Amino acid sequence: MTQNRSQVRKVRISRNEDGQRIDNFLLKQLPGVPKSHVYQLLRSGQVRVDGGRAKAERKLVEGQEVRIPPVRQAEPGETPRPPDDLMQRLRAAVIHEDAHYLAVSKPAGLASHSGSGVTFGVIEVARAWGLHPWLELAHRLDRDTSGVLLLAKDRPALLRAQRALKAGTVTKRYFALLIGRWRGEDRDVTAALLRSQAEAGERKMVIDDDDGKPSHSRFSPRVRYRDATLMEVQIFSGRTHQIRVHAAALGHPVVGDDKYGEKDQNRPFRERGLKRMFLHSHLLELPADGTFPKLLISSPLTAELNDALNGLPTAGPPRAGRPGRSRGR
Repeated sequence: MTQNRSQVRKVRISRNEDGQRIDNFLLKQLPGVPKSHVYQLLRSGQVRVDGGRAKAERKLVEGQEVRIPPVRQAEPGETPRPPDDLMQRLRAAVIHEDAHYLAVSKPAGLASHSGSGVTFGVIEVARAWGLHPWLELAHRLDRDTSGVLLLAKDRPALLRAQRALKAGTVTKRYFALLIGRWRGEDRDVTAALLRSQAEAGERKMVIDDDDGKPSHSRFSPRVRYRDATLMEVQIFSGRTHQIRVHAAALGHPVVGDDKYGEKDQNRPFRERGLKRMFLHSHLLELPADGTFPKLLISSPLTAELNDALNGLPTAGPPRAGRPGRSRGR
């Protein structure tokens, strides 16, 4: 079922929408309308900003008036509501809230946002609470990764986070259990990543230093087990599946990662009860910026991940002293 909005709408741009691209603004204003139709409205000049035509990449300014033509949209009732138990589960996962930000310890298996067959993710569930007039993801986590996920409650806060991410001044640290015993100490990986053309449908990334996008991860061993190593991984870029691809390239794939690792290697951990990938975002830090103070959010390992570590045979205490550095692929 669809509804026909037969009247032209004129929407005044608010402070939270200042600086937003008009195509993204329209996609939010017209839920249920296909992207292709939204862009057709822009190309045909039916959308106007202060009376003039606008290209998709145009950034809006507070106070401008946007004319939105009549369109056919999905009925509001057709938008699925997240299950109550999931909404309550995510509310219980809130680990930080202030005037500008909301942070959750995202459960593994829940996407950051809807799309590609996913009806709703964290952002859709959080909006469904009805507690916040404006919410946007400040960054993203892979669906199978748990831990700190930051949401902005106003546009200035979102832009502050985006500036820090672009400048590389955000500190992002993860815990990852890698298959095999790690030799040596810290190791940096700077291999560039490219979406595989042969397997683009499943979003598999490959290392390609010629055409890929630069990426940088630092692997630091924290606990050495007989057949695995608990690593703290700091990432200095945010490419898709970055830690997973870099870990596999080092010969130590993330435990539970069947996409970049081997199922046979993961079997012993599944038999111990670990049903997910062992990758957890445990720390996110934004530097001070103007009136925004430094923001530091942490999330300890989940009970499920701690249980997976309990009883693993260790390889002895880590070596004393300051970790060294080596560089590798």
